[in-house]
Amino acid sequence: MENKPKINVGGLRKRWLLNTASVVFALGIVCVLAVTASFATYYYSNMESDLKKRAKTTTDFFADYIDQTYNEFYQSCITYAKTFEDKDSLELQFINVEGDLVASSFGEWAGQSPRTPEIQEAVEVRDSRAYVGKDPDTGEQIMAVSCPMIYSNGEVIGVLRYVTSTRLVDVQIFLVAVTSAFVLMVVMVVVIISSNYYLRSIMNPVAQITEKAKRIANGSYGVQIQTPYRDEIGELADTINEMSNKIAQNEKMQSEFISQLSHELRTPLTVINGWSETLLADENLDADTQQGLKIISSEAKRLTEMVMELLDFTRIQDGRMTLSVEVADIRGAFEDTVYMYGSRLAQDGIRLCYEDNDEDIPEIPCDTKRLRQVFLNILDNAAKHGGEGKRIDASIHYEDDAVVVRIRDYGPGIPEDEIPLVKRKFYKGSSKARGSGIGLAVCDEIVDMHGGSLTLENAPGGGTLVTISLPAGH
Repeated sequence: MENKPKINVGGLRKRWLLNTASVVFALGIVCVLAVTASFATYYYSNMESDLKKRAKTTTDFFADYIDQTYNEFYQSCITYAKTFEDKDSLELQFINVEGDLVASSFGEWAGQSPRTPEIQEAVEVRDSRAYVGKDPDTGEQIMAVSCPMIYSNGEVIGVLRYVTSTRLVDVQIFLVAVTSAFVLMVVMVVVIISSNYYLRSIMNPVAQITEKAKRIANGSYGVQIQTPYRDEIGELADTINEMSNKIAQNEKMQSEFISQLSHELRTPLTVINGWSETLLADENLDADTQQGLKIISSEAKRLTEMVMELLDFTRIQDGRMTLSVEVADIRGAFEDTVYMYGSRLAQDGIRLCYEDNDEDIPEIPCDTKRLRQVFLNILDNAAKHGGEGKRIDASIHYEDDAVVVRIRDYGPGIPEDEIPLVKRKFYKGSSKARGSGIGLAVCDEIVDMHGGSLTLENAPGGGTLVTISLPAGH
């Protein structure tokens, strides 16, 4: 069963939560607060209105007693307070103008005289005033309404005060807030679940497109993306498919052109090499002519090597490169290459230092011809790019069930930002040395076909270190 491609959507999910869910949540909080505040205002305003209406009705009732003496009037207040029917939910108080409690439905001397500010305000403005907050004496949340009682001569002789606890109202408001918050949480869960489903419906095809696009970027030209969607995602997939086909066609045309051109170049180059060597064998040539023929021969050989690299490259591109594997002495093949190339380097004033050792390096299954090609190419690169150091070190060792070859030059090294790119085809970077830019790509492919690895890094103290690791039992 084919594994579905995976894609990291953490970034998209985070952005969605910040940009969408946070906005929805903030709006929801505002709605919860608004609903709670509305219910609180509604409940409290109704309570205040009801208490004021009661106070007004009661003071109107007591207006009939205003013509009595003060003592008779206060006695009427005490009697009325004792017979107050709603004493279970309300406290009725009569307070004189000095603020002293005269009578209460909870008893004649139910407690200390109340100290809330609306009492004095009602006396001063000669109208009803309300108070909502903590009782200064008990700390309980209360609502109190005070209504002035005016004597027949226009004098305010006291205050009628209704007091009730807001605990039940506060519980109702709290329940409204909790219910609103619960509804908000349900809405958020629905929004998140539906959005995750929507994200998956987008990210799954995007993951497939991303996986195929990576394969195309890595050289699998012609790969097609299969998607059932006929929307913008489908259009994107169709565009990438068309691009993949065109790249595949262009790559095929390029490979065919390079292969055909390389084959065509081999014949004249062989003739040039042959005739230059034949002419150089003539001892009657003057010095200038001999020098010119040597240059022709050298450049023809260099061009032949480039043509061979191009041929190898087209074989790799077409999947036609194969290995003739047999168990062989890899140390012998490497040493032969070093000694053979060392004489060439000596002509350019470069010393090739081979680190001889007595290690037991086993024979390994490999294609010695192809590996010699790799060793020669690495040595040639070391001479071209690090030749100014006038020294190249070469060694071979057996480490951790692998044969490890190291070649180091003492040149300027490779810029750090170019190290990950140097093995790409046709990449030359900032180097001014001549070459096609495909030698390392071919070498990397050959080593990879052996199951090994080829790495490049800047050596301590300067220069470039190339390490080739070949498994002994691959």
